[in-house]
Amino acid sequence: MIQTAVAASSSSSAAPTPPWIELPEDLTANILKRLDVEEILESAQKVCSTWWRVCKNPAMWRVIDFDSHRCASHNVRNIWLCAVDRSQGQLLELKLSGSRMDDLLAYAAERSSQLRCLTLDVYLIHTVLMSIKKLPQLEELHLIARSRFTLQDFETIVVSCPTLKSFTYEEFWNCNREFTDHAVAIGKTMPNLRHLRLFNLSIENKGLEAILDGCPGLESLHLQLCSGLDLQGGLGKRCSDRIKDLILDPVSSQSEHDSEPYQSERDQADYDWDEDDDLSYSRHDIDGYDPFSSFPGQFWFSDYDSDPDFH
Repeated sequence: MIQTAVAASSSSSAAPTPPWIELPEDLTANILKRLDVEEILESAQKVCSTWWRVCKNPAMWRVIDFDSHRCASHNVRNIWLCAVDRSQGQLLELKLSGSRMDDLLAYAAERSSQLRCLTLDVYLIHTVLMSIKKLPQLEELHLIARSRFTLQDFETIVVSCPTLKSFTYEEFWNCNREFTDHAVAIGKTMPNLRHLRLFNLSIENKGLEAILDGCPGLESLHLQLCSGLDLQGGLGKRCSDRIKDLILDPVSSQSEHDSEPYQSERDQADYDWDEDDDLSYSRHDIDGYDPFSSFPGQFWFSDYDSDPDFH
């Protein structure tokens, strides 16, 4: 579509006006937001002056989904700088994945104090923690950790994000790592949580009990592929009675695949964590295992080049 549009806009002046130019700008923006960031910045904004103007609007960049693997290595930084700069401090939701993203995250954190939702593929924990300290309005944090977060790291997150309502944590390399003390810390320090997802961790019952005790407003709880839980007694019933959207998928030492995940009868099949009025800008799909699997995208070239026909 983009190539066709570029070709049409380059035709002779006698050609009829392309129909997409007549669309209202808010509808055009809605369509263009469905493209990846690099498609917007390398192609879409070159189609016509209307699309160029729409792509320069900060409202186009309130949600950014950036995966460095989609871009040529020499373009990654330019694409990122342009996307963040165009948001003009209005960035609300950011998903960042790929290698060597730490300096890019730091750049965004310096310029995005209004950020509400952050989804990260984490390599260097120190950079992440330093960036989170600059995001006091963060309400959602979703982490796939390539390195181990310590209890102290969790304390830093809590102090930095006092309004945190949704939290996802998975350790990519350390399947079923002991996580009970971390779960207890979540219960003690994240009282405002409404939605919690933990993956591939080892959690004893006392960790789950601490979460239930310390997070009275919890509505959604997904503990998937987590070992160490015994749900045959009252704990399983307590979860079922208390949690609206519940998935307990324990890993048994005897059989990891014989039983189906435990789901509360109160589960809503299409329940969306982001129906919260306060989090209406979010668009996560909670049914997938990987929080990176579905996320709206947009991104390129330095915004300091004001010429829409890039060299």
